[in-house]
Amino acid sequence: MPHVLLLHHLPITTVHLRPCSFPTPKPTAHFRLRPNLTTGATIKCMANPRRVQMVAKQIRRELSDMLLTDKVLQYAVLPEASLGADRYLSSLTTISDVKVSADLQVVKVYVSVFGDERGKDVALAGLKSKAKYVRSELGKRIKLRLTPEIRFIEDESLERASRVIAILDKIKAEKKTAADEDEEEFESSDSPQDDNDWEGDDPDEDIIYVK
Repeated sequence: MPHVLLLHHLPITTVHLRPCSFPTPKPTAHFRLRPNLTTGATIKCMANPRRVQMVAKQIRRELSDMLLTDKVLQYAVLPEASLGADRYLSSLTTISDVKVSADLQVVKVYVSVFGDERGKDVALAGLKSKAKYVRSELGKRIKLRLTPEIRFIEDESLERASRVIAILDKIKAEKKTAADEDEEEFESSDSPQDDNDWEGDDPDEDIIYVK
């Protein structure tokens, strides 16, 4: 007898799904750090103060040597030197002090010029005009990662000091001269009277004889 498969129909139920409401995400603010390019801010690396002092001493030594040996710098300070004139007759230029910035980017060179006003103006103008040349020469003499900018500044402190010393010496000499004159007058007033003044007088002139 053949097998018969009986299928029973199950009742179909309808499921009603309610829409689920999910919370809407709120917009969040995103921050992105960027360098401020509008202000032109730069990061500076400060060197060790001891190294700054060592660099300043070395630059001062090299600049002093250049003033004595470098012809380009000598002719810039004193143009007459190129014609054979003695550079010490018109003006004398010396390096009085050198100050280097903490980041080794700028060097201020204080220069003292002894001479007349024209010699001072010519020397300072010549040094300032050769600032780039001096910077390039220092780059050859000193081993630095970046050769600093050179700025020449007039230093009048030594000249003022020499003027004060000259004035004090003049006052001292005047006081010494006045003291010597007073001493000579005092000695002449206290000198003993000469005996020759009594030779012409009669010793018995004022004597009265009574008989």
